[in-house]
Amino acid sequence: MPIVPLYGHAALRERLAAAAAAGRLPASVLLHGPQGVGKQRLGLWLATLLLCEADGAPCGRCQSCRYAAELAHPDLHWIFPRPRLKDADAGAEEVRQDYAEAIADRVAAGGLYPRPSGSEGIYVATVRSIVQRAAMSPAMGKRKVFVVGDAERMVPQEGSDMAANAFLKLLEEPPADTTLVVTSSEPGALLPTIRSRVVSLRVPTLAEADLKAFLADPIVREALEKESLPTGEADRIAIAAGAPGNLFGGGERDAARDGAKRILDAAESGDRAAALRIAFAQGATKARGRFTDTLDALATMLHERARTRLTRGDERAAESAARAVDAVERAREMAAGNVSPNLVTAELMRRLGDRR
Repeated sequence: MPIVPLYGHAALRERLAAAAAAGRLPASVLLHGPQGVGKQRLGLWLATLLLCEADGAPCGRCQSCRYAAELAHPDLHWIFPRPRLKDADAGAEEVRQDYAEAIADRVAAGGLYPRPSGSEGIYVATVRSIVQRAAMSPAMGKRKVFVVGDAERMVPQEGSDMAANAFLKLLEEPPADTTLVVTSSEPGALLPTIRSRVVSLRVPTLAEADLKAFLADPIVREALEKESLPTGEADRIAIAAGAPGNLFGGGERDAARDGAKRILDAAESGDRAAALRIAFAQGATKARGRFTDTLDALATMLHERARTRLTRGDERAAESAARAVDAVERAREMAAGNVSPNLVTAELMRRLGDRR
């Protein structure tokens, strides 16, 4: 099955294509923006452009473009969070095989996939593999491109300073034939040493016209039949909120929405004991994965409440919901700074309760 083409981001694509044509594209780029807006898909498009053999890239017709469209180009390396391999000292071949199987699954799904679970990460064996492959000559063309998705999930290197330092050195001074495209929905959660070595570009949400084109794609329509979503276009556009990725991963989405509802109900009940129980249930580890999903779901829920109240003419309630959205945005910032989820939740519920 072909993967769904990239929809939207026309202005950013033009900017990237012009920089590449002029030889001004940075060797290490960070694409950052909201979850689900297509940052990794944009990174894969950029890789296709850089690997294309024709002028006016990407042409879509040359051998490199055809291979890249199937995610089968030997010089295109797509890295994203995966479950930890059983062997902590897994070699490059084991890592390569694991990613080959994972990418094959994504291709079979048309390139549509849910966000990674909270237990998935980019572990030290994968980092070693990236560094090793970057040192090799291109297999087919003149260039290699690495797309590292959800880079905030890169696990600190567990005492392996050599691997960490090698990767940072790679970001700072990639081989002349290598481009690294790093993506993140939580750039504040990236290791500071990574942020200092990349050129950042923000990827915005999609316009409604682009979302409509995405929803009309036959592969997307087929995939959405498996999701527990309303069937109306307007409802799906509202759920996406400018980020098509929000439409996939129904189980994770429902769990995030349930968690968001529990936080909101406890905050508005005034039951301090219940609020503390929910805060401590979030855990004390760094904010990743499911907790961030819960905050996203809470923001969406409050946006919906504000719109509903405004439609009913209840301006006071609409303003209260808008202030609650501001509180969630503050919680997101705290989470991106690696504040413990239980502390973030406790502060968030205090602020939500204060606006009653």
